[in-house]
Amino acid sequence: MSLAEKFLKEFNELTEERKREVIDFIEFLKAKDKKELEKFMDSIIEENRQAFKELC
Repeated sequence: MSLAEKFLKEFNELTEERKREVIDFIEFLKAKDKKELEKFMDSIIEENRQAFKELC
């Protein structure tokens, strides 16, 4: 059984309230990943600010 199949099997056995909690947690993880990526990109921009100015 694949990970996706196992997830769907387990998910479908949850109550509607628990399903909402799972969805909320997934959305939290995605937002966290996005925030970490944005912080990483900001640090790259800051570290290379002079080079970017020279390219402009």
